[in-house]
Amino acid sequence: MRILHINKFLYRRGGAEGYMFDVAERQRAQGHDVEFFGMSHPENLQMRFERHFPAQVEFEPPPVTIIGKVEGAGRLLWSTSAGRGVETVVGAFRPEVVHVHNIYHQLSPSILRRIRAAGIPAVMTLHDYKLACPTYRFLDHGSLCEACIPKRFWNAPIKRCNGGSIGASALNAVELGLHTALRAYGPIDRFACPSRFLESKMREAGVFPSRLRWLPNFVDVDAVAPQTSPGAGVVYAGRLSDEKGVDVLIEAVARRPSLRLTIAGEGPSRRALERLSQDLGVADRVTFLGRLPRESLHELLRASAVAAVPSRWYENMPLAVLEAFASGLPVVATNLGGLPELIETGEDGLSVPPNDPEALAVALESLAGNPQRSTAMGVRARRKVEREFAPELHLERLHSLYAEAARVAHGRG
Repeated sequence: MRILHINKFLYRRGGAEGYMFDVAERQRAQGHDVEFFGMSHPENLQMRFERHFPAQVEFEPPPVTIIGKVEGAGRLLWSTSAGRGVETVVGAFRPEVVHVHNIYHQLSPSILRRIRAAGIPAVMTLHDYKLACPTYRFLDHGSLCEACIPKRFWNAPIKRCNGGSIGASALNAVELGLHTALRAYGPIDRFACPSRFLESKMREAGVFPSRLRWLPNFVDVDAVAPQTSPGAGVVYAGRLSDEKGVDVLIEAVARRPSLRLTIAGEGPSRRALERLSQDLGVADRVTFLGRLPRESLHELLRASAVAAVPSRWYENMPLAVLEAFASGLPVVATNLGGLPELIETGEDGLSVPPNDPEALAVALESLAGNPQRSTAMGVRARRKVEREFAPELHLERLHSLYAEAARVAHGRG
């Protein structure tokens, strides 16, 4: 089978990219012909069709010049260069299915009608809530917010939920409002929802309810060796941005002198988080390592006692939890979004309320300070991912979804 994966970034930037590359690697191992389409970027892996990618544009931080802002807004709403590029790649590669990931902003849904016109079935994995929330996070200045469900996108500029900027929030609202009115995502035949929670929110928002399918993520347990002896300290692995709640985690560490924290990841909040650790007097107990190669990350996980996922937003199905479980590590996470679907409190981890550093500190200390308990939980966590989140099971479900999308596409004639 010829499979074309599409994502705006084509390097391991976050969970969406990690998932895409892991799936593609497995598909190639099964003998499928796999290629990629995305945005030009200096960190991209070498790609066969990269000369046809649209030029790089960044929205984080946003453009500062008037010309940059106008060009950025145009790309965000409808990228003609991405549309032309994908049409060329589809014509050259002739995929039997297109698997879409994160295309918002840098690519835009302009590419989808070109795919539909070529008669190719399309499946899209929903890695976040962008099709229901203009700013994709269901957050209003750090607090959970569902004011835009269903299709009440004007609330975004009213609340200024994109960094307090009425202009940026209005642009996000116009983007999603326009794409919804035009049914720009209509060419997608099936939407893969990694968590039951995300699926339920998409249904509430009226996002093509009949096309939604639950498809949980996976972790390659064969490539991740579990702990052989108890580790020490707390580890956070993931993006450093406000919705991830890493500031709450640092505050929790500050409340318990016995806790040490290692942070693996990059993002726009890194400098603020480093300043916070200094201001709280815990810079000597909080270590920032930046983005790590996969093998180094797994070594870090195995050397730790517990992983923390302190998110203040509705997490979907974070790979950080599955990789911690595969490493034989229990997870302390907030009780939001798809996280309760992964963590069985008292068995393979603990759940805490969001934005509560004291509750988080108590939970982390109860595991970091009790190697016997954390080790037993980690063993159960490893068994869970072996049983329920194996790559073979995921690919079987995914390829069944491809086949379902193909039947729909071929039925259109």
